Amino acid sequence: MRFLHAADVHLDSPLRGLERYEGAPVEEIRGATRRAFENLVALAVEESVDFVLLAGDIYDGDWRDYNTGLFFSGQMGRLNDHGIPVFLIAGNHDAASQITKALRPPPNLSVFATRAPETWVLEHLGVAIHGQGFPSRAVTDDLSRAYPQGDPALFNIGLLHTSLDGRPGHEPYAPCTLDGLRAKGYQYWALGHVHQRELIAEDPYIVFPGNIQGRHIRETGPKGCTLVRVEEGQVVEIEPRALDVVRWAICPVDVTDVRSLDQILPLVEHALAEASDAAENRLLATRLHLIGRSPIHSRLHAEHERLVNECRALVSSSGLADVWIEKLVVETHPSAAVSELSREDAFGGLLRTIHALEVDGERLSALSEEVDALALKLPPALRGGDDPFEPSDPAYLSDCLEDVKALLVERLRGQGAGPETDV
Repeated sequence: MRFLHAADVHLDSPLRGLERYEGAPVEEIRGATRRAFENLVALAVEESVDFVLLAGDIYDGDWRDYNTGLFFSGQMGRLNDHGIPVFLIAGNHDAASQITKALRPPPNLSVFATRAPETWVLEHLGVAIHGQGFPSRAVTDDLSRAYPQGDPALFNIGLLHTSLDGRPGHEPYAPCTLDGLRAKGYQYWALGHVHQRELIAEDPYIVFPGNIQGRHIRETGPKGCTLVRVEEGQVVEIEPRALDVVRWAICPVDVTDVRSLDQILPLVEHALAEASDAAENRLLATRLHLIGRSPIHSRLHAEHERLVNECRALVSSSGLADVWIEKLVVETHPSAAVSELSREDAFGGLLRTIHALEVDGERLSALSEEVDALALKLPPALRGGDDPFEPSDPAYLSDCLEDVKALLVERLRGQGAGPETDV
């Protein structure tokens, strides 16, 4: 027996953080979650699996229109044509209270109740699937406690959308414990909600497959589902299978000792080529991180906009057509030339003063309180989401100080400080 375990499809969820610019492959990005789901269906057909498990968050909230539901029904129809049943529970994003539209379920789709756990038995396979969907978005009870004990004559699967005992970046919905899951006597727990693949245990198997398509820069690396093979009532193999069509990655570029912007571009090209190869012919959405101690640290900050567009132009002209630069982040540290800092004139004194500028914890906290009043006036969408802008955060303010120091140095250099300071 073989089955597929997937979760957190988030159909029609927009991929966030992808800035539109000339030459950006917007059309290829749009619909990425649908194409990843098509890959899941194709894999199920190719592997001739006995059934498919969907552990919640099939949708990304209420449908804008019926097209989302029609697409899902169409994909279920493809599986129905091949005699593959599907078992589904609602997660927090597609809870009974969240989805106001509805379509008649296809004949091969079994949707678990939300009021209490229920069990579907596949007699010809000797399988019992136990599950319960979310009745509302925020479920704080341990749903697994009400699940029935496993039937020792069957291969028992628990289908559950849960945070387990807590995972960073995920709401603590339907929390449960490892001991509590083990006590049920199931052979496999098919979990959902956590977007990072994780094998929790092997006795019994307890698995988060992760989501099938990364949606932003915090969801990097391969995304997909788990193929499970069972023999004589025991799991003998679990295999992750990638389904994503857009791969997110953070791409570090060490610019230590680089002395001009032109010298950075070959380093960027090499790093992007390696990241693109690792994405295995998928569209790569990447955030470039410039790191290291650099004598042009201040120039990198001062000419950030020019630099990011130089990198994007490099992508479009160097055969890296499957790369999208989501953002460029300068994380370098200053490496001022000794000749600059040791100068005994006013310029050297100013440089030493700027490089020594620091804000102690007390002053930083006071500044944070002052900025917070202004920050409260920002649009909620800017302060929330997957990459929030939080100007009152002391760490953010500290980073701003480094930017200001860098810009001051660059402005001084630009006002004719002398040929020996030109880098």
